[in-house]
Amino acid sequence: MSTTVTEWDARHRKSADNPAAEPASIVSEWLPLLPMGAALDLACGTGRHTLLLAGRGQFVNAVDWSGAALDILESRARKARLHVSRADDTSGTGSRTSGIRLIQANLEDIQLPEALFSLILCLEYLQRSLFQQMAAALRPGGVLVFETFTRAQLSHSGGPHNPRYLLESGELRTAFPGLHTLFYRELNAGQGIASLVAQKLQKNG
Repeated sequence: MSTTVTEWDARHRKSADNPAAEPASIVSEWLPLLPMGAALDLACGTGRHTLLLAGRGQFVNAVDWSGAALDILESRARKARLHVSRADDTSGTGSRTSGIRLIQANLEDIQLPEALFSLILCLEYLQRSLFQQMAAALRPGGVLVFETFTRAQLSHSGGPHNPRYLLESGELRTAFPGLHTLFYRELNAGQGIASLVAQKLQKNG
């Protein structure tokens, strides 16, 4: 990874007193159509999307490398009177049907369980080695919401500029061949970003 966990911890602590960031528009727009059931928020940061999902009564597994980010998320969740617990991995959802489970993990090493999640979010994070795992981790009928920067971001200020962490133009459209695309777009206005909403189809018979 291009930034150490210590650096991420410092970034998150520095912004801890700031208001929580607004959810990405792709999540807000699709929220009424996203399935309930166990959710996975990969690279959740301080939890803008985790809190949104948990606030509608969904059980969310929130995974991030930064312990500081998860501490901030836990504090915000408790202020919102949401149940919060800690776990070591994503191997089970427990008996709860709502609340938040925090998991600190290096996503370079994580192993996602198969067919466990009704919803997976991955925003502003690119790790191509997780693509196949994400698709396999969805239950039939489950939905993936994925959005991150493209190489068009190199023409804009802010955001990542390491090509390793930028999608090629059109790459995200074909990154999950086993899923059915519900929505796709690429934008290059103020930032270069690609967005995908895709579903694992139910098996016939």
